[in-house]
Amino acid sequence: MAVGKEIRVKIASIKNTQKITRAMEKVATSKMRKTQTRMLATRPYSKKIAQIIHHLSHAKPEYTHPFMVERPIKRVGVIVLTSDRGLCGGLNSNLFRMALRQFRSWGKDHVEAQISVIGQKGCSFFHGIGAKIIAQATKLGDSPHLEDIIGVIKVMLDDYRDGNIDELYVAYNEFVNTMTQKPKLLQLLPIKCDELTPELAGHWDYIYEPDAKEVLDDLLVRYVESLVFQGLVENNACEQAARMVAMKSASDNAGKLISELQLIYNKARQAAITQEISEIVGGAAAV
Repeated sequence: MAVGKEIRVKIASIKNTQKITRAMEKVATSKMRKTQTRMLATRPYSKKIAQIIHHLSHAKPEYTHPFMVERPIKRVGVIVLTSDRGLCGGLNSNLFRMALRQFRSWGKDHVEAQISVIGQKGCSFFHGIGAKIIAQATKLGDSPHLEDIIGVIKVMLDDYRDGNIDELYVAYNEFVNTMTQKPKLLQLLPIKCDELTPELAGHWDYIYEPDAKEVLDDLLVRYVESLVFQGLVENNACEQAARMVAMKSASDNAGKLISELQLIYNKARQAAITQEISEIVGGAAAV
């Protein structure tokens, strides 16, 4: 019964694959809880420093920092945050599609884009399409630290100070919930002065110690670093959630395929047994 043997081999192979996907689903579930806890722990700091910068953008210090000055846009810089590993559904591909649409939009306006990438998947993709990557960082693990990405950020900030780029963005996946991750492009520089909120409508300003230049130089760099790091933490939480969902889907599909193959095997086995009985009865009748 050669056909039955082939089906049994396929069923055994799929069961082995299902064991792997179930194990990966459990690992991703455990990591997802840790990354979500870390993401929620870093959000208050990111929101608070963003609020302070929002206040500063409306203040009138004696020193105007370059990060707050808008200029004609000829070239932009983008820090793209991706995962180091795959098997997380369409998480990275959705981000790449969003980024490519934006690059084409800039290209129509004759605006050049230069890229820094964090994550192995992003490096492989942008190298594959021939994009110019000026800085990259990979293999950061499941618990990255700010020190791991400071080099990539510094390269882009230096280019902004030197006038090589006129705007700086960060592209990452924003964590909405376990089932939903949304690609996001966030402008970092220049810092835009939005309309004052009602609680800030009164006249006020800051007193800078030791002076506005020194305070703003340090604070605005920390602001950019905090937003990029928050994006990295959000992207990690998205990765684990997407991997958990993808592995659960793979396990469920493997179970369905096993059931279908088992049914085919039972039918083939029943047909073989029926044929053998028919042959025996036919032989006995001939005798």
